[in-house]
Amino acid sequence: MSSGLWSRPTVVPLLPGPDEAREWAERELADPVYRAAEPTAFDRLARAVRDAIEALFTAPVSGDWGPWAFVVLAVLVVAAIVTGVLIWGRPRPITRARPPALALFDHDDARSADQLRADAEAAAERREWDDAVVLRFRAFARGLIERGIVDPPPGATARAFSRSVGETLPALAAPAADGAGAFDDVRYLGRAGTAATYALVTRLDEAAMASRMAATDTRAGNR
Repeated sequence: MSSGLWSRPTVVPLLPGPDEAREWAERELADPVYRAAEPTAFDRLARAVRDAIEALFTAPVSGDWGPWAFVVLAVLVVAAIVTGVLIWGRPRPITRARPPALALFDHDDARSADQLRADAEAAAERREWDDAVVLRFRAFARGLIERGIVDPPPGATARAFSRSVGETLPALAAPAADGAGAFDDVRYLGRAGTAATYALVTRLDEAAMASRMAATDTRAGNR
């Protein structure tokens, strides 16, 4: 058999036509990998700010800038601040930790002296003398602590506190001791509070409030 009878197959070119090539390219660019590689709006903003700053400091100095240089600089500063906020977020306000509730004679109580006085008066109006006496003596102690007149050690008892009061305010030494005794009687010894006992502690608290200026003047004179 002659070799001329066998002809080589015709090679068909694999190059796509224009429309098919455009379709292939669009399909390839639609891959999420290409979209992820595109710069985001934030990237473009940061790059614009950087280019503007570089242009400002690399441009030749001339007398044509005039006041516009300050305007451009101000705009760049604002842009830098906005960029910083977008990157790191808004600065958090500095908050001071609240001091823990002070233990007043074996009892943790966060109420202020004014609040304790109001609660004591409310208890007295209801004729609940035990609560009224205890709350008013606590108000007396809290008021002196709030004003910095007395600084008792942790765990101080009512009688120890009254001794500290006598050292700082000698005129209140005896009334403070009587008030501490009334507090201990009601709080620990189970003796019933009375209107007279509440009046005694109330006078002590009012005298302590009136003695604030005298204590301040005495400390100033000792300096």
